[in-house]
Amino acid sequence: MALTNYTDLVSTVESYLARSDLTSVIPTFVMLAQQRMSRDLRTREMLKIATTTAADSTVELPTDFLEMREIHFQGNPPITLEYESPDKFFRDLLTTTSGLPYYYTILAYELQFAPAPDSSKTLQMLYYAEPTFVSTTTASNLYLANYPDALLYATLAEAEPYLMNDGRIQVWATMYDRAIGNIMNSDIGKKFPNTALNVTLR
Repeated sequence: MALTNYTDLVSTVESYLARSDLTSVIPTFVMLAQQRMSRDLRTREMLKIATTTAADSTVELPTDFLEMREIHFQGNPPITLEYESPDKFFRDLLTTTSGLPYYYTILAYELQFAPAPDSSKTLQMLYYAEPTFVSTTTASNLYLANYPDALLYATLAEAEPYLMNDGRIQVWATMYDRAIGNIMNSDIGKKFPNTALNVTLR
């Protein structure tokens, strides 16, 4: 059975569970499965670029933000920012000064810079973004288009506790973990070609 849209996914879940009376709860299983994948997956398909203007010491994070990959202020040369944990960030006392920012931290849903920018600067970030979840109103998304097996296994793993079928939880959890591992290994291979490095001496 093809898994190309939300309807296909629901039908496949019903088939695997041998149940046709779960119409009202399957959307919850699918939502929980996608939340699990958002915590577990970081692949290049999930990368996204955002550009904004930083006029003061804070900038709101994108609503779909999961994790930072790279962040810099545009310029010649660009100013790459270094992450500091919140305790070190405030302990260094640079938050009370203004100038050229070199450090950032994340507080709740905001980025904070130190020193604070002394003028408006263009900020660009490369980050892992959470896709809009597949649902009755969203036929497909990044997870379903690229990792349908992982989404199916995660959905089934979320369904079994509701069905009080504890014996099947580990089965689907193992299948899900294996799928996630394969996805992450494949993603590493896409980033770093498996070829020998040739060095030419001149």
